[in-house]
Amino acid sequence: MSSKMLKGMLAAALAGGLLAGTAQAYEAGDWLGRVGLWGVFPKSDNLNLGPGADLNVDDGYSLGFNFTYMATPNLGLELILALPFSHDVKLSGAGDVADTKHLPPTLFAQYHFMPQSNFRPYVGLGLNYTMFFDEGTKGALAGKKLKLKDSIGLAGQVGIDIDVAPNWFVNAEVSYMDIDTKAKVDGASIGTVEIDPWVVGLNVGMRF
Repeated sequence: MSSKMLKGMLAAALAGGLLAGTAQAYEAGDWLGRVGLWGVFPKSDNLNLGPGADLNVDDGYSLGFNFTYMATPNLGLELILALPFSHDVKLSGAGDVADTKHLPPTLFAQYHFMPQSNFRPYVGLGLNYTMFFDEGTKGALAGKKLKLKDSIGLAGQVGIDIDVAPNWFVNAEVSYMDIDTKAKVDGASIGTVEIDPWVVGLNVGMRF
């Protein structure tokens, strides 16, 4: 699935959500659960190895889910989890040279602007911890061992919940995460891979 398809689905869900009826106001002590399709879109030119030699990390998609505890009607604490994301790694002029999987658990402190409305935007600031595993090599790096170090960095988000039925809502969320990993090939450092992705999620949510 491409980023254009994901963005199209997101727009369709938001348009449908605008037809929502009675608001289900958030209250202190509420729990919110969301699940849906998530895309991770890294920036370009993630590591320069020399003139004309750039490593680029491809987009990845997976099933994501999160849980939010509303400490007050406006303030929430959200934990983002997901099934593993898979990414191919390309080298300029050489095509695919590696692949990896990662898990990006992230904890956000959120402010919800209109908790009494059926159209509830929010922003969040938090901390991301990304775990890399199942690194593999192929093509120009075939037979070599790739190791990516786990990453800790800041993250920011904007999102919106839109009621569609009592205690049910659709959700769209966009986050930016500071993800940098130190890479080694056969034990030798090749530099820091700056992934720094935008993360887009389209979800169905429930209040309980």
